[in-house]
Amino acid sequence: MIEKDDEMIVREALQRAAARLADVSETSGSDVQRLLRTVLKVERAWLMAHPEQELDPSQVEAFACLVERAAVGEPLPYILGTWGFYDREYCVTPDVLIPRPETELLLEQALVFVGEDAITAVDVGTGSGVLAVTLAALRPLTRVYATDVSRPALAVAAKNAAFHGAQVSFFEGDLLQPLIEQRLRCRLILANLPYIPGEEVSRLQVSRYEPRLALDGGPDGLEIIRRLLAQIPAVADADALILLEIMAGQGGALAAEVEARLPEAVVEILPDYAGHDRIARIRIA
Repeated sequence: MIEKDDEMIVREALQRAAARLADVSETSGSDVQRLLRTVLKVERAWLMAHPEQELDPSQVEAFACLVERAAVGEPLPYILGTWGFYDREYCVTPDVLIPRPETELLLEQALVFVGEDAITAVDVGTGSGVLAVTLAALRPLTRVYATDVSRPALAVAAKNAAFHGAQVSFFEGDLLQPLIEQRLRCRLILANLPYIPGEEVSRLQVSRYEPRLALDGGPDGLEIIRRLLAQIPAVADADALILLEIMAGQGGALAAEVEARLPEAVVEILPDYAGHDRIARIRIA
């Protein structure tokens, strides 16, 4: 454990911090490096090149505080205030879900679909805005909208859009309702909506810190997705593509929901890196 009044060098601080986090993180070594880099405001290369650098008492205290937050389970992205997604850094707060690698699969499908065309897209339930902002930044010809019911989440997303110089129009409201009210239509609809069955949410470690609003998908995990599917005809252009992130094992149930609500659509369930159901790719005829 690191005592706040200890005097130590970089190497010793990292070793003691990694030992403190060993029981709560499988990546304790890299975690403590990121925490110390945050305190010292240095890059990883500097940290590795200066293991004998002496830390002053204020630096030791600040580092010890961050390590203790991590030791009790607070997610590293919330402690750092930023997290990586698709080779970019994004602001994250407890008001938004932490970006995860699986969601990059959804973005990759969107990027391929857009290509170099000038189309209109919407990210439904944008959260931190990683999907909308990255899409707008990488496909600047695309007009990108983003919606969320959470005003604090939209504030985080707008901050990320400004940081990355991405042009995104944000709307507060439920799913596609803001676009319906303004009679806006899109050729691409993407969404990483809550999909965990409600009774499972409280049993998951993730629910201790991340917003339940972004996790709870109702009794079977598909309640919010059903409502989105019902709204799609009012917004989707001809030949539109809908991309949804889903929970492992939900592919069959999701395909049945699409068939019932969008009978002319063609749905394909794409796996994640572990081979589990992860992305529903729905093409409107």
